[in-house]
Amino acid sequence: MGAASALVGSTPGHVAVVVVATLLIWAGSSWLEAAAEQLSAHYGLPAVVQGSIVVAIGSSFPELLSVLVTALDGSFGLGVGAIVGSAIFNILVVPGLAGITTTQPLDATRTVVYKEAQFYMLAVSTLLLTFALAVIYAPIPGGDPLDGAVTRPLALVPLLLYGLYLFIQWQDVGDHDPTTDTTDVDVPRAWARLAAGLAAISVAVELLVGAVTGLAATFDIPSFLAGVTILAAATSLPDALVSVRAARSGHGVTSLGNVLGSNTFDLLVAIPIGVLIAGRAPVSFAVAAPLMGVLTLATVLLFTVLRTGLSLTDAESYALLVAYLGFVAWIIGETLGVVGLIRV
Repeated sequence: MGAASALVGSTPGHVAVVVVATLLIWAGSSWLEAAAEQLSAHYGLPAVVQGSIVVAIGSSFPELLSVLVTALDGSFGLGVGAIVGSAIFNILVVPGLAGITTTQPLDATRTVVYKEAQFYMLAVSTLLLTFALAVIYAPIPGGDPLDGAVTRPLALVPLLLYGLYLFIQWQDVGDHDPTTDTTDVDVPRAWARLAAGLAAISVAVELLVGAVTGLAATFDIPSFLAGVTILAAATSLPDALVSVRAARSGHGVTSLGNVLGSNTFDLLVAIPIGVLIAGRAPVSFAVAAPLMGVLTLATVLLFTVLRTGLSLTDAESYALLVAYLGFVAWIIGETLGVVGLIRV
């Protein structure tokens, strides 16, 4: 037992856990995608609702769990950093990977561009406003002037906005005229597969986050850098795998809807739920504002490339990936003290 524990806690053990967890996430995302497609067809859901609600909430479980854990152990700032970093990863890397892995341009629709993308911009603005209100109305005594606490009443603001988002999606379901034959859908089996996919993803991501954290400690990677990049990318693996699978299957709307819907859920639900459980959570506006600004720029970039021709070409996909590399370079510069936009 001692030798096994030592192996798991070693660098080779962490690498092995990363490999196994990644394979488990791949399997879980496959079950999740198949079950979501069958259930959405059975209940007559439009493709954009399937991606932005059913698949998005399922693949956002890792981010939700990370916020809950960090809120309960007093490191809520790390959880928020991971959420925002994950959102930037989802906006730039996931569509980029989905776009370059398909043989044809990734098609979008006006619904995705004008409803999902623009509502997501509203979600970013609302969360930033919530952080600003925390600094103004719940400052931390003796702390930095830009530090505040997000309280339970403030956490209700983004949750109410997500309620509006669900209402809009529900209206779209009512207006949708399904044309798919669903007589051969085994509904209980589809629900069981969906639950199995969520369970597999949850377990795998917990293992993956632990292994990544161990590797970061071993190689002395700063926690800020690890949270915004490594931890964010690790918890975004389900989103990436689900979106790439959907894109390769020719379901571009579902793929893009998953990206925007997952981020909307993370910002408007995952962070507020962590606050509701913990009671109140400290947040640094000096850290949040620059990161949210980058997230806004990334969202505008994605909105722009999707609006040109209502599709995502290979060149635009590579542009998104290059933009993410620029973000990582900026974070490394902040960590090394070369850039000083973030006051940690």
